Amino acid sequence: MDWFPIVAGTFKALALATGMFFAIKWHYDQGEKEQDKRKQRRAVLRAAGKVTVVFMLSLFGLGLFTLALVRQFDVNLALP
Repeated sequence: MDWFPIVAGTFKALALATGMFFAIKWHYDQGEKEQDKRKQRRAVLRAAGKVTVVFMLSLFGLGLFTLALVRQFDVNLALP
């Protein structure tokens, strides 16, 4: 039973040291991310704008295509 405090203390020290290492590394990485945050935000906004423009143009094209089909087949869309 004399070996248990040595093994448990060693395990506890290794676990705490590992946790401290990853905590310090995470905080350091977060500091680096702050600098790149503006660039990422700008890139995300630009991509979102492009997706919105493509979606709106596709929607407009679909509307024109539907209108052309309705006129070609002489579909009556009047309300009763």
